[in-house]
Amino acid sequence: MSAVKTVSETNATNLTLVHRGKVRDVYQVADNQLLLVATDRISAFDCVMPTPIPYKGAILTQISAFWFARLKDITANHLITVDFEKMPDEIRRTEAFRGRSSLVKQTKVFPVECVVRGYLEGSGWKNYQATGTVCGHHLPKNLKQCERLPEPIFTPATKAQSGHDENITEAVFAQIIGTKIADQLKSLALEIYREASEYALTRGIIIADTKFEFGLDEYENILLIDEVLTPDSSRFWSTASYAPGKPQASFDKQFVREYLETLAWNKQPPAPALPTEIVEATSKRYLDAYRILTGKEL
Repeated sequence: MSAVKTVSETNATNLTLVHRGKVRDVYQVADNQLLLVATDRISAFDCVMPTPIPYKGAILTQISAFWFARLKDITANHLITVDFEKMPDEIRRTEAFRGRSSLVKQTKVFPVECVVRGYLEGSGWKNYQATGTVCGHHLPKNLKQCERLPEPIFTPATKAQSGHDENITEAVFAQIIGTKIADQLKSLALEIYREASEYALTRGIIIADTKFEFGLDEYENILLIDEVLTPDSSRFWSTASYAPGKPQASFDKQFVREYLETLAWNKQPPAPALPTEIVEATSKRYLDAYRILTGKEL
């Protein structure tokens, strides 16, 4: 696996780079189109690791395309194509874009994250331990770590340009984007999560939680955007090994976070390099998630 060519950063001289995120490089293609290029960068604790993960960008791109197609009857989305050969000539001049790029409609992005939790883990678990609540939701007493919730809950967050997203209540969520839109996004997020999580269970994967982003197109239609139900934006657990009361083995970047927790690192840049065994094990988890969910090899 170490021989696989990875892409940590892209540079296209004939396209305008409008944003370089933790994972994606975003280019302007036309007046109303963007190219999202998923690199092999991986971030943890809001720091980008100096070591790329083989196949990661391709997996994020292809798994999002899979979900966009599967969920299209619930909500429209921004994806035009992930087929490199169908993209404009100015994109195909940059071979590094192949297999890891999504040509999408440009939208006015809502400045919020639509998080849905079906299980109690992460910041939700920490909040529950401290207060018995998660983002304003009062939950039953004596729930265990990673336990399935009685019903999925909507726990929005701010969309930070840098640093960590902050959990907010639904009331604050509505203040930011307006009550009508807030109700629509909440309803969509919960419906998408239910549909996706029920499908994933048939494939042997638990989607413990996930986050969605939405935007408005030029006709004021709400579109599902960015990445969808990937190992970067979700917690994926195996149904075969699931047991509440402890952290779960995962198909996502939690594996990297757990490794980093063993180091004497203050979680501030610069981030430490990842050893080969961690890189290869992480890449395998992402590949496994793609194969199990889609039934295809990358």
